[in-house]
Amino acid sequence: MKHVAILGGGCSGPLVALLLARRGYTVTLYERRADPRTQTVAAGRSINLALADRGIRALERAGLMDRLRPALVPMHSRMIHEVGRAPQSFRYGQRPEEVLWSASRATLHRLLIEAAIADGVECRFGQALVDADFASQEAILEDAGTKHRYRVAMTPAIAADGSGSAMRHAMARAGFCEASEDVLPHLYKELNIAPDANGQARLDPEHLHIWPRGAHMLIALPNADNSLTATLFMQAEGADASFAALRDPAAARQFFEREFPDALALMPDFEHQFSSHPVGKLATIRTDVWNANGTALLLGDSAHGIVPFHGQGLNCCFEDCLALDELVAADLDWQTCFERFTALRRPNADAIARMALENYVEMRDSVRDPRFQLQKALSLLLERRHPERFIPRYSMVMFHGEIPYAEAESRGAIQSRLLDEATRHASSLGDVNLDLVDQWVTERLSVIDG
Repeated sequence: MKHVAILGGGCSGPLVALLLARRGYTVTLYERRADPRTQTVAAGRSINLALADRGIRALERAGLMDRLRPALVPMHSRMIHEVGRAPQSFRYGQRPEEVLWSASRATLHRLLIEAAIADGVECRFGQALVDADFASQEAILEDAGTKHRYRVAMTPAIAADGSGSAMRHAMARAGFCEASEDVLPHLYKELNIAPDANGQARLDPEHLHIWPRGAHMLIALPNADNSLTATLFMQAEGADASFAALRDPAAARQFFEREFPDALALMPDFEHQFSSHPVGKLATIRTDVWNANGTALLLGDSAHGIVPFHGQGLNCCFEDCLALDELVAADLDWQTCFERFTALRRPNADAIARMALENYVEMRDSVRDPRFQLQKALSLLLERRHPERFIPRYSMVMFHGEIPYAEAESRGAIQSRLLDEATRHASSLGDVNLDLVDQWVTERLSVIDG
């Protein structure tokens, strides 16, 4: 049958819908929220994206990058802000094209919906998935306005309904899968740094700004309108540095005066923002089986939600869309297609989930460590000396979509041990025995495929 139901219209849903429509399928997309083309994103809910190679590959397949590019802001480096020190810039990679792109989720979402509709996808908004009947192969939906419930055929259904996925819960209840949600004991709150009186960005707009403070941190990503979206990540509970301790704007201001004074100076309406913007949770979703006998498939966050600290959540979801499109092109039956998709993507989703958690420690703490900075410098040097064998793990994840996440993780572990050994008694690159390290690279790291 040539009809597919897409359940969930965030960013992954319309992208996979568009790709399937171009393969000749009749596609209907159901989304519980209102049409994003007519809605304004609530303050504190913008959630900037760091678009990287994997996401770009998928958008290029869909033919959308040229339309999106004017709304993207390049970030070639991290800017580290420490109390009492001038900000320091650290480039992400060493090639001109190794750049992250700050993107507005709302802008990208609207573009994807418009493109899907233009390619013939029927989008039905205000329609929430509430359950699935796998015996009759029907999804049960509810109209947000009338509360009327009705059924649609899963022939098949692809669920891109996010980390709270109703389809995942339905599959678990029916015994098709087991899923877990590991909630991080940290929360986040978004704040806005508006442009100055002349309309210029108040911080260097070509950086991802980080204020690392050990157990907590603030970051800021640039926007196309010269504002920056700042996000505070901090423990939920605790006597001092926690959201529980900052119950009123006065306590929040006192905390920012101590921890982030330069950022606070850029937000004259700080108290209003802090009190009115919501707090969000952070969690890792793991699901052992992503499909139900060729009837339904979990895709993106519905199968594998991750924390945002590697900037790969959406990139990973878009890579899912690209992988499914390639399997569909092979003209497999749906059950075989879905089984191969799960086998291909689950090890990589598990790998990026682990690396995202590790990168949180790096962002909020390790970046300040001279030993970390030395190892970063050495890793870039080794990449120049051995480009066919040594690529820093961060670069493999962000700039080398041809390298699967699982391979980036396994090669990264070997490289980390090598860097630890090489810098054990070194305080600068001049102290490193490069001849010996060159030998280790050749012995321990195979040539990278492709």
